[in-house]
Amino acid sequence: MTPPKLTRAAFERHLPILQWSKTYTRDTFTSDAVAAVIVTIMLIPQSLAYALLAGLPAEMGLYASILPLVAYAIFGTSRALAVGPVAVVSLMTAAAIGNLGLTNPADYALAAITLAFISGMILTVMGVLRLGFLANFLSHPVIAGFITASGILIASSQLKHIIGVPAEGHTLIQIWGDLLANLTLMNPITLILGVTTLGFLFWVRKGLKPLLLWTGMKPRLADILAKAGPVAAVAATTLVVWFFDLENKGVAIVGTVPMGLPPLTAPSFDPDLWRQLFVSALLISIIGFVESVSVAQTLAAKKRQRIVLDQELVGLGTSNIAAAISGGYPVTGGFARSVVNFDAGSETPAAGAFTAIGILLAALLLTPLLFFLPKATLAATIIVAVLSLVDFSILKKSWGYSKVDFAAVAATVLLTLGLGVETGVSAGVVLSIALFLYKTSRPHVAEVGLVPDTQHFRNILRHKVQTNPELVTLRIDESLYFANARFLEDYIYNRIACDEPIKHVVLMCSAVNEIDMSALESLEAINERLRDLGISLHMSEVKGPVMDRLKRSHFLDDLTGQVYLSQYDAWRVLTGPRAVDSPAADD
Repeated sequence: MTPPKLTRAAFERHLPILQWSKTYTRDTFTSDAVAAVIVTIMLIPQSLAYALLAGLPAEMGLYASILPLVAYAIFGTSRALAVGPVAVVSLMTAAAIGNLGLTNPADYALAAITLAFISGMILTVMGVLRLGFLANFLSHPVIAGFITASGILIASSQLKHIIGVPAEGHTLIQIWGDLLANLTLMNPITLILGVTTLGFLFWVRKGLKPLLLWTGMKPRLADILAKAGPVAAVAATTLVVWFFDLENKGVAIVGTVPMGLPPLTAPSFDPDLWRQLFVSALLISIIGFVESVSVAQTLAAKKRQRIVLDQELVGLGTSNIAAAISGGYPVTGGFARSVVNFDAGSETPAAGAFTAIGILLAALLLTPLLFFLPKATLAATIIVAVLSLVDFSILKKSWGYSKVDFAAVAATVLLTLGLGVETGVSAGVVLSIALFLYKTSRPHVAEVGLVPDTQHFRNILRHKVQTNPELVTLRIDESLYFANARFLEDYIYNRIACDEPIKHVVLMCSAVNEIDMSALESLEAINERLRDLGISLHMSEVKGPVMDRLKRSHFLDDLTGQVYLSQYDAWRVLTGPRAVDSPAADD
């Protein structure tokens, strides 16, 4: 029977709430409650806006900000991550459901609920199977390029609400084509309202807090009021629309937002719908997980806390399942909200649960007040939020550092803008894997020699070292596997095709962590080829786990040379009195 202590540990590993709740105090509660107030103020207009971005009724944004936060508080490991609707996932939701060609709003909403459920199941299963490491295969520059392009697409898609014209499309060309074609239908009142709100929100983002601090206000209160800028914009523009009856003058409004608790909903289990949504749900899961983990790890590092990737998958998975059963749509950890949550003093995931209570109160009490809320205000809220995601510096950085990385980032940006978000993110995933395979398929191999008066070996092209014409030592700076095995063969064959009296080739394996079957077969072929030429093949500094695997094959029995503990041992045994200094100068 498993001891109770181990059972408790297992429960705590899968239910992180059992860990942090043991040390929960009144001071912790105060910090979490203050953070929740600030995030709630920020999240109410964002939730409404992101739901409209996804093409869904505004209330679904509120619903997606209640139960998912509670689920993450129970299963998540980050103490600062704020889960809910985010811009990129909302855009991907709109693209996924838009491809279905649905016209009935109820069917559209059901598809969004189903998308959240499928995404939640994918994330949860990945967490149970401990597949969190897969996030490491996505290149950060490629993801940054995708998010930058998505920010441009999102901001462009919201301009129709700012100027009051109809416009559709999932690519930059389609969106701007519709905007320019319908420019004559522009509503001047909507334009004034939208541009004024945009200017106010941009000013609030940078200028309100310093102004409040200048007046002598305490920093915490100034921060809360600055974060309340979007709420002030919502309240003011709603009053203006109501007072001047702007709805009858062509200003688009949100309209009726149902008041009450989130409904209990169920996803569709239609196999055709699941088949159509599965790839989109997988992409949303990947991008949402990477975005969430990136911000969670950044914030955790500032407090020397730890994020468990596999448990994060479960936390985000259950959050999406919670969204699906409470009338919401796909959610993930938001960058801006999480930073605000952290800066506001959040100590535990309970802050998210308190935020959920605040959103619930808004859904119960405030929704009738949103009837005259202009869509231009929500569009301005989205534009100001997503423009912070646009970062063209990644193109400059990647160009200066690696042309291969630049090509991948540029391709992701252009494909996302030109062909749509799903094509862009698919290309990003493929390019990340292709980039990894390309780089590792051409490993750095250096011919090394002995640094005089030491036992160290360095690249003969970079340092003044001693070499021997009968001995060639090659340091392999990468694990050997199917993608680079042939490269090593060609490199060695090219190196020995010379007039030097080569008798020994030593593979220095200090950086080799793995040798798979394909690489083993290549080593066997190299050994046979060198034997035919009268050259012995040796290895040095082979790591223990690699050596253990080699011992399970016949390779060591057939090896024409020896395996040396260190490269210096190989040098002493194999070199003769003909060692000479290389002509290369110190670098």
